[in-house]
Amino acid sequence: MQGYEWLIVAALVLVLFGGSQIPKLARSLGSAQREFKQGLKEGAAEADEKAKSASASESTSTDES
Repeated sequence: MQGYEWLIVAALVLVLFGGSQIPKLARSLGSAQREFKQGLKEGAAEADEKAKSASASESTSTDES
């Protein structure tokens, strides 16, 4: 999108939500973004933990053979 298109979008948001609602909307979007990033980190940590435990159990089963 070019500069003038962003101005049109910003004007529409201002008209639809009003000036007092925009800070509240921005705060809620920031909060949602932080929660999403935290969820991604937790999911990645959980996946790493599962991969390590699977790798450890795989190496113990090959040692027993």
